[in-house]
Amino acid sequence: MTRAFVFPGQGSQAVGMGTALAEAFGAARHVLEEVDDALGERLSRLMRDGPEADLTLTANAQPAIMAVSVAVARALEAELGGPLMARGAFVAGHSLGEWSALVAASALPLADAARLLRLRGQAMQEAVPPGAGAMTALLGVEVDVAAAIAAEAAAGEVCAVANANTPGQVVLSGTAAAIERAEALAPAKGAKRCVRLTVSAPFHCALMAPAAERVAAALETRAIATPAVPVVANVTAQPVDQPSAIRRLLVEQVTATVRWCESMMRLKAEGVDTIVELGEGKVLFGMVRRIDRDLTPLAVGTPAEVESFLKTL
Repeated sequence: MTRAFVFPGQGSQAVGMGTALAEAFGAARHVLEEVDDALGERLSRLMRDGPEADLTLTANAQPAIMAVSVAVARALEAELGGPLMARGAFVAGHSLGEWSALVAASALPLADAARLLRLRGQAMQEAVPPGAGAMTALLGVEVDVAAAIAAEAAAGEVCAVANANTPGQVVLSGTAAAIERAEALAPAKGAKRCVRLTVSAPFHCALMAPAAERVAAALETRAIATPAVPVVANVTAQPVDQPSAIRRLLVEQVTATVRWCESMMRLKAEGVDTIVELGEGKVLFGMVRRIDRDLTPLAVGTPAEVESFLKTL
């Protein structure tokens, strides 16, 4: 068995997240406390009690999702008595999950990641005025068709493939008007359905360029180490372990397509057969099942799932 550990992105947040983990495992509780200290506020209280509207704000959701993913990893390591990465060959993360992957692989300190994700979330939120951008999921079309729809819908504005998640599930991002045009075009191009996403900004497109600039400036003063195992980057769908390349790709990722389906197929080509999602929810678990039935997905996010997974190691 060859494992890769993967980490979810925005949309996985839920009120109550991390609470049971913190109660069951001291190592998980320490992660949440360290994130609170790094941010100078009780994010863990918001995660535990809500309100959901505040937790869903990009600037809160991003460090919260990362905190729970790292809490799961640290709980596993405490129970194992050794590094989790010794039990895997690669890491990957969906959008902000790539930051979680880098923390879990010891490339980025937890406190730095929390502060950077708070900045990243704020920058992404502020890059586009509310209501000026939108995102929609096209179901039933492949990425090349989705890209053609985006190109036609752009009409001088921004419309691009934001997430190539699975065969038949591609997310577009851009100006609100361009996304409306894409939704109107999509049925004639073979899309079975368009699902408008409830998001606060149009992520992973050129409209996020101001946010990318702020992330680049913040990363200049942060140290990135060589990860314990390579990370398969969203931007390239290729393994990377050079700190300079990781830094560059984290900036490019803000405006670039999340090539998730390709990333999973790359892991398969590298000999990985088991994809272990660490964190809140089971979004990536479901994606892996739709990408390739030869890949075995596991989801580890609750105390019971931690205990069950430990028995397989």
